[in-house]
Amino acid sequence: MTVEVSLTTFDPTPTAVVAAATNWSEFASLWKPMLDKVWALLTNAPEGLRKDGHNVMLYKDDRPNVEVGVQVNRPFEAVGDVVPSTLPGGLAAMARHTGPITTIGETHDAVRAWCTAHGHAMSGARWEIYGDPGPEGQLPVDVFWAISPPHDDE
Repeated sequence: MTVEVSLTTFDPTPTAVVAAATNWSEFASLWKPMLDKVWALLTNAPEGLRKDGHNVMLYKDDRPNVEVGVQVNRPFEAVGDVVPSTLPGGLAAMARHTGPITTIGETHDAVRAWCTAHGHAMSGARWEIYGDPGPEGQLPVDVFWAISPPHDDE
């Protein structure tokens, strides 16, 4: 699988999310119920709140502390476990994953390898934005890794 990685500047994006501190093995069974809570809120969202955004997953660190949710157009009042948040803004390394979702880790690996090869320090935060299914049912996923600003060693 060939993965094309590029640098991009990402604008902070408002989200509606459910957050959790978990571990990787538990996360596999947690993300769907977390996402279902967000969509349940958006079904009856306050007027003016975007209800058709893309699904997102934000991994704040390696633990992982995660946020699972949906892009929205503005902050809103928290309802139960669903809270307003924001995908990070700034410089990020980005690649589009187009294979089976079970191989998305390979795309993350490719982004990390590219950052290392090009001398970009990663902050640890990374996120995925799930696109609309294509004609064959494949779901494109844009994978982002936040790039740390260069340090001034003087």
